[in-house]
Amino acid sequence: MGKKDAIELLSINGREVRVTNPGKLYFAQQTKLSKIELVRYYLSVATGALVGIRDRPLVLKRYVKGADGEAFYQKRAPAQRPSWLRTITLAFPSGRSAEEIVVDDAAGLAWIVNLGCLELHPHPVRAGDLDHPDELRVDLDPGPGVSWADVRAVALEVKFLLEEMGLRGWPKTSGSRGLHINVRIYPRWTFDEVRRAALALARAVERRAPSLATSKWWKEERHGVFLDYNQNAKDRTTCSAYSVRPLPDARVSAPLHWHEVADCEPSDFTVRTMPKRFLAIGDPQEGIDGAAGSLKKLLELAARDEAAGLGDAPWPPHFRKMESEPRRVAPSRAKSVATAPRTKMLIVVANSPNKEAALSGLERWKRKHGAVVDLLAADDVLIDSMRGRSSTWTRIRINLRHVPKDLRPLQETPDPDDDPTREGRKIRASKKGI
Repeated sequence: MGKKDAIELLSINGREVRVTNPGKLYFAQQTKLSKIELVRYYLSVATGALVGIRDRPLVLKRYVKGADGEAFYQKRAPAQRPSWLRTITLAFPSGRSAEEIVVDDAAGLAWIVNLGCLELHPHPVRAGDLDHPDELRVDLDPGPGVSWADVRAVALEVKFLLEEMGLRGWPKTSGSRGLHINVRIYPRWTFDEVRRAALALARAVERRAPSLATSKWWKEERHGVFLDYNQNAKDRTTCSAYSVRPLPDARVSAPLHWHEVADCEPSDFTVRTMPKRFLAIGDPQEGIDGAAGSLKKLLELAARDEAAGLGDAPWPPHFRKMESEPRRVAPSRAKSVATAPRTKMLIVVANSPNKEAALSGLERWKRKHGAVVDLLAADDVLIDSMRGRSSTWTRIRINLRHVPKDLRPLQETPDPDDDPTREGRKIRASKKGI
């Protein structure tokens, strides 16, 4: 690339945005896409993309080496930024705070894409009230081997339940294997109350479709489609509509009309196809900001669950232990005085910031334990993208629930065993011991 290609200046509604290295390939495999093409994609759907992020603090998830490289999360706004780009200070459950970017227009959108932000990760609050979310987020997360048809079926159950609660859901593909349903609410309730409502919703859907849906936090207890209520805890973000996902076909998180849910396929929506769809049908989210509703009925449902003995459910691991929360330990690891020691039900076989290295470790484990592999179900191999403070890493675990006790392999040192959060946990543990 020559010097003339090093920077491309864009004039967007009177604001100048510099796109550095515009010809750099961000998708180099199945779909060839350069940085400037990604910027132009976002500008072509800007009026829709801004609906999900405008006036909200934004976590920057940056893929500076392209979609095939490792991403890192940047909560703090870059020191070098345009004077017209505003920020707001957000406090986190850890006690820390950060000045985060707020994107309100197409120029700001192009500016963060130039930083390598393929995905848009807004918080569910507005800049004017950081303590009361105006959105409840239903994240449908299918387990391994779960069909897309099951995801769609669970989404429709969510739709019907929301309508009974006096709420409207706005569906979109996650851009991967799942579906998201966003629900605008009045900003009257705290994060804890919104999460409590989301948990009640998850449990209600599980009761309606017990063979398809689950609200269980621990993966060893899950089946089918998990309704991740914890996405509503403070400091959690999900990718918003029109976000580009780091998959070879450059698919995007596509807003849908409800009548499209039954027949759509996630692969239908990519950087190449979305601008034409947007031009042809407009934004299926149109009207979402005027459709806020009340959590009253969902919270009444939560109160009935609690009266029936269903208390709180586990929180994400980096949150402090809540007073009403059950023991934060997987059932297979829970100690009981009445039972003899047993082999672990869930074992870790690989930890690595490099997903390919972790998958290679899994293959080595399979070769070593061939007899056990034949007994595993598809959803017994748990490949998790773990989110640390500033980066993601891959953890692979094996659920041995289908393996007879006398055949279960013992927990060995994972191969590879490069958990980037281990040192931080040691430091926190040593401080607690002081």
